[in-house]
Amino acid sequence: MSTPLDRRVVTERLLRGRGDALVVAGLGSTSYDVLKLGDNPLDFTLFGAMGAAAMIGLGLAKAQPSRRVVVITGDGEMLMGLGSLATIGVAQPSNLAIVVIDNGLFAETGMQRAHTGYGIDLAVMAQGARFASTETILTDEQLRAFEMRLYSAPGPLFAAVKVAPVPTTLTLPKTMDGTQLRGRFRQALLGERAYD
Repeated sequence: MSTPLDRRVVTERLLRGRGDALVVAGLGSTSYDVLKLGDNPLDFTLFGAMGAAAMIGLGLAKAQPSRRVVVITGDGEMLMGLGSLATIGVAQPSNLAIVVIDNGLFAETGMQRAHTGYGIDLAVMAQGARFASTETILTDEQLRAFEMRLYSAPGPLFAAVKVAPVPTTLTLPKTMDGTQLRGRFRQALLGERAYD
């Protein structure tokens, strides 16, 4: 039996080859994990918008078709926005990847067992929503293979990465003000056009 993957290590590996990709981090631990790697202005971290990460990713993918958009979110956040999988499946954005860091827990509210902890399979749901590629990642070898495709394979891509069910320490931004975070992201993405 393989050792469970560590969520922070997974996030670091997935983002190390990102280049100028846009990253949306879902509410909770995935935002903390992304922030732990540094405060990149091309990261859009959600605080207080549970269930919205995949749809924000879809909007960015449609608005910026020449850029890769990667959504990194948790299983609880993805479960709240399940309808987004169907909408993404209809839109078929080739530049969008959804990565769910799945610990099988609602970590933000006290480590209660989540639906995926009872066997609900998010990758099967994404497959039913006609994603170009879906998978569940359990091992280091599978993660390595996914890393090679994350920024180049035509999407929409979906991966549920199973990680150890342990709490992580918080890494918070200088501000959690949504308006400021949005403005900074918009400026980093559009430059002077952000004010048009």
